[in-house]
Amino acid sequence: MAFPKDFLWGGATAANQYEGGYREGGKGISTADVMTGGSHTTPRRITWRNPETGETGAINLSIFGGMDFPEGAIPDVVEGIYYPSHEATDFYHHYEEDIALMAEMGFKTFRMSINWGRIFPNGDDAEPNEEGLVFYDKVFDECKKYGIEPLVTLSHYETPINLAIKYGGWANRKLIEFFERYARTVFTRYKGKVKYYLTFNEINVMGMCPFLAGGIMKSTPQTKAQGAHNQFVASALCVKAAREIDESIKVGQMLAAGYSYAMTCDPEDQLLVMEREQETLFYSDVQTGGYYPNYRLKKYEREGIVLEDCPEDYELIKNYSADFLSFSCYGSNTQTTHTGEAASGNMTGGVKNPYLTTNAWGWATDPHILRLNLNRLYNRYRKPLWIVENGIGWDDKMEADGSVHDSYRIDYLRANIKSMRDAIELDGIPLMGYTMWGCIDLVSAGTGEMRKRYGFVYVDKDDEGKGTLARSKKDSFEWYKKCIASDGMDLD
Repeated sequence: MAFPKDFLWGGATAANQYEGGYREGGKGISTADVMTGGSHTTPRRITWRNPETGETGAINLSIFGGMDFPEGAIPDVVEGIYYPSHEATDFYHHYEEDIALMAEMGFKTFRMSINWGRIFPNGDDAEPNEEGLVFYDKVFDECKKYGIEPLVTLSHYETPINLAIKYGGWANRKLIEFFERYARTVFTRYKGKVKYYLTFNEINVMGMCPFLAGGIMKSTPQTKAQGAHNQFVASALCVKAAREIDESIKVGQMLAAGYSYAMTCDPEDQLLVMEREQETLFYSDVQTGGYYPNYRLKKYEREGIVLEDCPEDYELIKNYSADFLSFSCYGSNTQTTHTGEAASGNMTGGVKNPYLTTNAWGWATDPHILRLNLNRLYNRYRKPLWIVENGIGWDDKMEADGSVHDSYRIDYLRANIKSMRDAIELDGIPLMGYTMWGCIDLVSAGTGEMRKRYGFVYVDKDDEGKGTLARSKKDSFEWYKKCIASDGMDLD
């Protein structure tokens, strides 16, 4: 049997896309709360106001470029605009129902995130918000009732907005102190309830969109480099804190681990792929490997980037590297220095791969991507791995009888689960678990849509925020239930 008996099957969500209750229970406003909806053809936008003039506006959420707010503007909620994260799909009021559905599928684990602003509303508060702590107590108790192991992300694309405005986000070293306080509070409060934590979701997105990844309002090579460094130090301090509070706690890294192919055998294409990989693996070289790689130090030297740091930073990074490496992987991308039809979908960039089929958002299904990625990452770091995001967004349609036929999702999952099974069975890769992304329908991070759905469970809500929020099982629900019951062997 390929999958070990203790393999952690489950699903994944994020508070800013799923939880809702954005002003309930003493929660503070986060960066995600100022992001409007969009579509796969029009971008999400970040709203702002100028406190001196009263002027308001919005700027596009830029993934592959700089993004600066107008002079004097601060990110804020503007009246009359729809913000998907404010209600999302309302786990805040549906957590019992949703966790029961997960248990029915046979989940062994549930990846979720704690909203930092629900525990420390301003981020720099001296004391935590008890009402927020109680909410997550209830969630973890509900998981325990069904034997579901929580996998908790401490920061998933949401930073308390006060930290962005007052300190400039993660470009400021003060956030290291605030985050360590937050992590120690959570580790202590949920000791015995939560064993597995991740620090920053897709930490390498700092290099692409620092506002999303760290509340940084002025996007420059310097602020992005400093933001990443500060998160590395904060992550190391989390590992240190976990070992002091409860040695059974394991703290992992979370990486957006895209996989690149060269379109041609032209050596220039191979170099381009190597450089693309360096942009990704730099983050895991530091956080999981425990060191700054020479290729990155030379890049900083060329660009004139000088980090605000101290020798203790590097001792922490070396001595308290991540216990395991978790990653998201939805598909591959193809790179070339030649001409080609541009690809789209999930921040991958590059050109279209003629050997793969894509959906309406440009996402390609690659039948071998997980085996390739698992081998690459394990051979580099020799640490346990965990696939914590993998899935496909689709414009699911509910039939008149309430059914949702999502055979395309089943086909995608079949190929991907077979790929990771091959990595275990044929290559001996130690894989801890698999949490399919968006197991209950949630708001898309990239586009702010509801119609780009991911889950095994359909949630009645549309792109304008209308709907009953009723939950309905899709065909993939029973398929995944059967998959888990067979330990990944029955994929028919």
